[in-house]
Amino acid sequence: MKNKPFFPMFIDLSDKNIVVVGGGSIATRRVKTLLAFTRNIKVVAPKVTTEMMEMAKAGYVKLTARPVKRSDFAMAYMVIAATNDRKLNDEIHRICKQEGIYVNVASDRDQCDFYFPGIYMQDELVVGITASGLNHKKARRIREEIQKALEKVAQEDDEEDDD
Repeated sequence: MKNKPFFPMFIDLSDKNIVVVGGGSIATRRVKTLLAFTRNIKVVAPKVTTEMMEMAKAGYVKLTARPVKRSDFAMAYMVIAATNDRKLNDEIHRICKQEGIYVNVASDRDQCDFYFPGIYMQDELVVGITASGLNHKKARRIREEIQKALEKVAQEDDEEDDD
């Protein structure tokens, strides 16, 4: 079944080890999103964006500035393959499947155990939106509409509290 639906699951990542392979703009966006949920993020890449380097210098992520090795996945709960090397991404996927590690290959939705959702957070509320890897623009538009609606509700609640 090629277009199978994915179950939306909210999990506690605070004590899970996450490995991000790649240091470009996609990897940077993924890390920025994950930082709201955990600080156990290891980034492995020979080169990274300036923003990723700043996150590493600030201690938000552990940066290993070299090509990835199989041993980098030891104790990983989740791996994000966000490199521009298709063969490397395929190899990361293969290793993760062998080791029973959840994997997301940013460039190939068919090699994903999970999709990376568009996320909106407001206080204790967390909303995740995905279009099953098919239409990122639609998912972003819907997330933005949900965000507007929730911000309106929060504003109305604040106004009621002031009365």
